Amino acid sequence: MTDLPTSLMPPLESEDVARGTGVALWKQIAERIEADIAEGRLPPGQRLPTEMELAERFGVNRHTLRRALAMLAELGLIEATPGRGTFVKEPPLRYPIAARTRFSEIVSSEGRAPGGRVISSRVEPASPEVAQALRLAAGAQVLRLDMVREADGVPITLGTHWYDAERCRDLDLIAAATGSVTRALEAIGIADYRRLETRITARAADEEERRHLSLPPGRTVMVVDSLNGDAQRRPLQYTRARFCADRVQLVIKN
Repeated sequence: MTDLPTSLMPPLESEDVARGTGVALWKQIAERIEADIAEGRLPPGQRLPTEMELAERFGVNRHTLRRALAMLAELGLIEATPGRGTFVKEPPLRYPIAARTRFSEIVSSEGRAPGGRVISSRVEPASPEVAQALRLAAGAQVLRLDMVREADGVPITLGTHWYDAERCRDLDLIAAATGSVTRALEAIGIADYRRLETRITARAADEEERRHLSLPPGRTVMVVDSLNGDAQRRPLQYTRARFCADRVQLVIKN
């Protein structure tokens, strides 16, 4: 996202709102900002001024201004990111799912800056589902790695990855240092891996997902369960990734 100081932002088309016309002030403000987005004066990824700055600019109170911003958010034109501000929404990230799916490469190819961070890791007994996917004995020790992946600082996906703990020892430490699962696997001697299976469902985001993905209540996530294998097609990584449904466009490639 473009995080420019307000002084460097392009001016809005007009800052005057007409009173006594029968058109609500908040609606006039929303229409002005919508026009600036449509005509490119506020490009995708641009940070809007603060609520206080916008309220002063239009000569209204913050309650009126918030109604305008709420309408623009409902239209999918802007999005508030806690701790960073409100931004003009970027088009959905085109995210191909193929035999070789790499988050950083996909995001970079779309002209955005990839990022990632480990939020937790631990060794735990494999659930029946994970054990079956990785062809391990029931209750075998697996390394669980939870990560948030971003594009231009915007959270795109919350992923939980499971690996054979013995085979992928210290993978979590390397991933935390590099922000990349691919580089972490390379560091422990696994140069490449390929997608063996993908399953996609959708549901409402839960509280944890809303927190990590900066989502308001009621938003939907696409849940992508995938199995990756090494060069010999031995199961290597079982992943449950939750994607913000309106921030990505999943493209299935043959």
